[in-house]
Amino acid sequence: MIETTASGNRRPSDSLVTTAHVVYGLHALSVLIGASSIATIVGAFVFGIPSIIAVIINYAMQSEARGTFLESHFRWQIRTFWFAALWSLVSILLFISIVGIPFSWLLIVAVGLWVIYRIARGWVALANREPLIIEPI
Repeated sequence: MIETTASGNRRPSDSLVTTAHVVYGLHALSVLIGASSIATIVGAFVFGIPSIIAVIINYAMQSEARGTFLESHFRWQIRTFWFAALWSLVSILLFISIVGIPFSWLLIVAVGLWVIYRIARGWVALANREPLIIEPI
């Protein structure tokens, strides 16, 4: 059952909050796999099974989070995944061009740091039960 707060916002169920924590955990696991293996952080984040499962959960539970503070977290997680995928594609295209190889590596490192920031910032806000203010990318 969904409760409504005094401000008119819906209060999410505890299981939905737990689901959001699990999604951040899956994304963090992908980052850890990327940082501790020959894969890059971004490569493991975009192509790793934990993050793919996490984004599927995001889409499956997005409608349940609508109207709650978790809506911003689910949107944040989805956008992080897809923007990392986009920048990975750009990096691959730079790498293929041969001349762009140094820029490709710089981009992969920058996107890896950006992914770590987004996961950490989102998870801290979730732990404090705060919504995220979606920033322009």
